[in-house]
Amino acid sequence: MSNLNKIYVIGHKTPDIDSVVAAIAYANFKNKLEDTDKYVPVVAGEINKVTEYVLDKFGFDAPVKLDSAKGQNLILVDHNEVSQIVDGHEEAKIVEIIDHHKMGFSYPEPIAITVKPWGSTNSIIYKEYLINDIEIDKRLAGLMLSALLDDTVIIKSPTCTDIDKEIIGELAKIAEINDWQKYGMEMFKVKASVKDFSAEQIIKMDFKDYDFKAGKFGFGQVETVDLGEFDEREGEIMDELKNMHQAGDYHTLLLMITDIINEGSRVLVVTNDQETTEKALSVQLQDNKAYVEGLMSRKKQIVPLFTELFD
Repeated sequence: MSNLNKIYVIGHKTPDIDSVVAAIAYANFKNKLEDTDKYVPVVAGEINKVTEYVLDKFGFDAPVKLDSAKGQNLILVDHNEVSQIVDGHEEAKIVEIIDHHKMGFSYPEPIAITVKPWGSTNSIIYKEYLINDIEIDKRLAGLMLSALLDDTVIIKSPTCTDIDKEIIGELAKIAEINDWQKYGMEMFKVKASVKDFSAEQIIKMDFKDYDFKAGKFGFGQVETVDLGEFDEREGEIMDELKNMHQAGDYHTLLLMITDIINEGSRVLVVTNDQETTEKALSVQLQDNKAYVEGLMSRKKQIVPLFTELFD
């Protein structure tokens, strides 16, 4: 894929719903705002099962995968960490960032950056539509609602703000979804089924790399309505974490298996520094695992603590 007249709107590697939908919604917004067709949504990796489900539900095609950004113009959505940007970005021109994560970005020239401490990148994009009086149709509203429900774990995540809750209500009304909580559970049931997935696929369902001073860290998260579904898979998943830890030269790999009903996470960890990792999690690991009550968010509860202790 190569067209120097185009600007590709792209989310992070190992794309989730918020990342993919943000690319679609923001490309549509920019095209309408500027009366053009030069903004194109793309993805930096294979989309997951639940993203396929919501795209199909609301009648959208999956964005094309951009294998290399070399020589291209990019708008980054839902990320800014170098380790999460599409391959070839070192030889691309980044023109804008829309994100809701901590800043880990440096660039040799000034660019437009919008970062809000909200629960979803699509919340930020929704406000841009509102400010500029651009209509969001029923189909796109359903897609954006899905992204908010996913990223806020149906408003249970500590990342969810009053603004996100307000926007969920507004998008549900436009999308004509009367019971958005019921729809959110429907979506998470699709997301939670892992019986046909390999251990590697489970770990990488929603996975991000971080470069800290102590080394390379990888944090994955999978959400479920039934932790018991993972009981028989734990040994297999742990073996794969150990393989990835060695092969990828990681300092620490951590997988959160998040119970959205009981609001806590089982963590599986492979690390070079168990003592400090236990301090970050405020638990003692037994056989490289522990259950952490109230742990729901990688962004707000994992990354800041590990940054403080390891960066």
